[in-house]
Amino acid sequence: MSEELPPSDATDRQADDEVRATDADAWATACAEDLAAEKARRRTQYGPPPGSAAEELRKLVDAVADKLSTIQSPLLGAVAGPAAQQVVKQVVEQAKAAVEPVIERNPDVFDHLAAAGNEILAAYRSAVQNQERRWTTGDSADHDLDERRDRGDDGGPGERIDLD
Repeated sequence: MSEELPPSDATDRQADDEVRATDADAWATACAEDLAAEKARRRTQYGPPPGSAAEELRKLVDAVADKLSTIQSPLLGAVAGPAAQQVVKQVVEQAKAAVEPVIERNPDVFDHLAAAGNEILAAYRSAVQNQERRWTTGDSADHDLDERRDRGDDGGPGERIDLD
C-alpha cells in the first residue's frame, strides 16, 4: 500500500490545463460558428462565391457549347440546317472532350494563370495611371532628360555633349 499521491500542485496544474483546453475548444467552436454565420450572410447578400479557375473554365466551356449547339444558321437554309447543326454539336463535343482531361489533370495551373493574369493587369493599370498622371500634369520624358543632362548622369551615345 505504498501508493503515492501526486502533490497538490500537480493536481492544480492538471485542472488548469483541462480548463485551458476546454476554453480553447470553446473559443475554436465560437470562432467556427461565427465564421459559418458570416459566410452564410455573405452568400445571401452576394450570392455564391466564385469557384476555382478550373471550375470557372468548365462553366465557360459548357455555356459556350450550349450556346453554339442552339444557334440555328439562316444562311445554310432549311436543307443544310440539320446537317450543319449536327456538325456543330460534334465539334463542340470534341472540344469539350479535349479540354476536360486538361482541366482534370491540372486544376492548380488555372489558379496560377488567373493569379498571374491579375498581376499583369495590376502592372498594366499602374503603368497607365502613371502615364495619365504625367499627361495631365504636363510632365514629359524630355523634362526628365534635361534633368539628367544638368546632373551629368547617364551620358549615353545618343546625347549631345557640350564642350564649350
